[in-house]
Amino acid sequence: MSGRILVRGATLPGGERADLLVEGGVIAEIGGIADAPGAHVIDADGLIALPGLVDLHTHLREPGYEQSETVLTGTQAAAAGGYTAVFAMANTFPVADTAGVVEQEQRLGRTAGYATVQPIGAVTVGLEGEQLAELGAMARSQANVRVFSDDGFCVADPQLMRRALEYVKAFDGVIAQHAQEPRLTVGAQMNEGALSGELGLAGWPAVAEESIIARDVLLAEHVGSRLHVCHLSTAGSVEVVRWAKARGIDVTAEVTPHHLLLTEELVATYDARYKVNPPLRRAEDVQALRAALADGTIDIVATDHAPHPVEAKECEWDAAANGMVGLESALSVVHQAMVETGLLDWAGVARVMSETPARIGRLAGHGTALAAGAPAEVTLYDPSAAGEFDVARLAGRSANSPYLGRRLPGRVVATLHSGYATVLDGVVRDAHEVAGLAASASNGGARG
Repeated sequence: MSGRILVRGATLPGGERADLLVEGGVIAEIGGIADAPGAHVIDADGLIALPGLVDLHTHLREPGYEQSETVLTGTQAAAAGGYTAVFAMANTFPVADTAGVVEQEQRLGRTAGYATVQPIGAVTVGLEGEQLAELGAMARSQANVRVFSDDGFCVADPQLMRRALEYVKAFDGVIAQHAQEPRLTVGAQMNEGALSGELGLAGWPAVAEESIIARDVLLAEHVGSRLHVCHLSTAGSVEVVRWAKARGIDVTAEVTPHHLLLTEELVATYDARYKVNPPLRRAEDVQALRAALADGTIDIVATDHAPHPVEAKECEWDAAANGMVGLESALSVVHQAMVETGLLDWAGVARVMSETPARIGRLAGHGTALAAGAPAEVTLYDPSAAGEFDVARLAGRSANSPYLGRRLPGRVVATLHSGYATVLDGVVRDAHEVAGLAASASNGGARG
């Protein structure tokens, strides 16, 4: 393919139509472009052009759990979903709690070439909640870690959480908390309420999330640090975050696509694809989460992409692992839950799925508006497409998607990362071809 790409007739997030000429890893020109000799032309008539999506919460599983996902397959899934950057959670084996592990993850992402992989460092050694990990060393490493999380586990000890918040201030880091009071969720299998009683499943009460968020926003205020709340899931949590922001506390929050669309009633099927932590909540919570994302109380959408092998999901509910894959479907789910309902326009989608997550994670080169001179990180999305979401849409290693068989709107047509295409005509490009393009781009000349 030519070293130049001309995107012809795309609709920008603000609604205006424009051509985009991509060359040398940047958007060289934007507007009405009469001709671009030698360029590969992408007909974008009817397509929305978004700044490449950024996911602040991805589980890539490598090293240690490659049977579920690898950095290569996870970033292929990301590209298929329109993502050009993902933040990789620390619950690998070994845990990403040292400079060596986070640098390894970043190298694997760079070699694969499908998306920028920005590692998230563990808050505590081994995710065990007892001793702070090497936060400073990870921040000073080549991986330049700025987000730290024990996701999968809550930093339950308030003194340890305080120390972590204090420590990351020195390099403008942020602690991303999995808000779950463990003593309130022992054996929990689903949202606590009338339905859990009917099904005879141990409940996961909303207060287990809300109490930790309340504690942590006060700690963040006390030490003057940044706090990020992972996968916020209840109406009460929204009110705590809204109160904290009104008070001037430096807190941000994310919501997953599945918490914007799916409700606890699905658990009655005992289909373990719907088992996730935090659990699917009430319809009232879903409505509160949508409203909070629309009004800015919740800052971003993050997938919590959590792949698992077949045997971890095709089993009895109480034995099944928590988690859903979400990278390939996220944009379509947000389209359905937020755009079709009139709660967000496409500029709002760009804000919550690209611009703000890159800002929270302090990730340079991503989340920038589509403009001349900007990095060529671009997602082209067809909002008029619609159809049943099936396994053919899944580009990662695992198929534990809650959307299989569900009709979803839209389709990612092309994804441009570092100036070259990782997805064309809705198809993820060959791994060897993309690795070659990545190597060329790192040497100063993307080939398209």
